[in-house]
Formats: sequence, C-alpha cells, structure tokens
Amino acid sequence: MQRALALGAEAAREGEVPVGALVLDPAGEVIGTGRNRRERDHDPSAHAEVVAMRQAARAIGSWNLEGCTLVVTLEPCLMCAGTLLQAHISRVVFGAWDDKAGAAGSVYDVVRDRRLPVRAEVVGGVREAEAQAQLREFFAARR
Repeated sequence: MQRALALGAEAAREGEVPVGALVLDPAGEVIGTGRNRRERDHDPSAHAEVVAMRQAARAIGSWNLEGCTLVVTLEPCLMCAGTLLQAHISRVVFGAWDDKAGAAGSVYDVVRDRRLPVRAEVVGGVREAEAQAQLREFFAARR
C-alpha cells in the first residue's frame, strides 16, 4: 500500500485525483503500476486501477490476471470493479472506502456479487486513514 500511496501522491502533483494502484502477481511481485491519468490523457477510463491492470496484462502477455492482487488507495468504482472482474483479478486490497461511488462493498458490491461468474476477495481499509487524508487534502486545496 505504501507504493500505491506514493503513486497517488504523484497523481496529485500532476493535478489528478490522488489514486494509485499496483498489481501483484501470485508470488507477490509487482507487474503493473498506475495512477490516475484522466486529465493528462483526456481519457475517462484512465483510472489508476485500469492503468495498472493494462500494464500488468502487457507484462505477462495475457489479459487473464487470475491469481493476481490489485492494491489501490481508494475502493474501486463500478468501471474498475467490472474491469478487474473481466481480468479475473483474484483479490482487491484498498485503503479508503468510497461512500459515493464504491463498488467493492460500500455503495455496491459488484466484486463479490454471487450472480456474476467471477468474484474477487476484498480486503478494505488498509492504511485507510492515510488514503483518506491524501484525498481530503487534495480536494480541500481545490475548494
């Protein structure tokens, strides 16, 4: 999570919402990293999680990230939850809960929805205070 928080800080310095993410392979090695890049890339899908999963898929030469863990500073939104399920990510670890748009247990629980053919384990609230502070500081500076 420390590395994800550092990626979030990099995003904030570039004027992006401070969310950072990384993908770990089954052995715990980092195979993909990402930070929000929506503003920079003019891309609504350039969330940290999607950027990290794209990099991980390229690194292993497959879209299938089964056995991998996504670590992210903020609970994934609907788009990112859907993407991680499509990638067959096995576990999601995140810092701050997102009570406005979260899709891994707060507003929605897409990631563990039994109606879907693929689900992921969810571990939320890891270094939550730090992740929340990073977001709070970013948005306070914008007001």
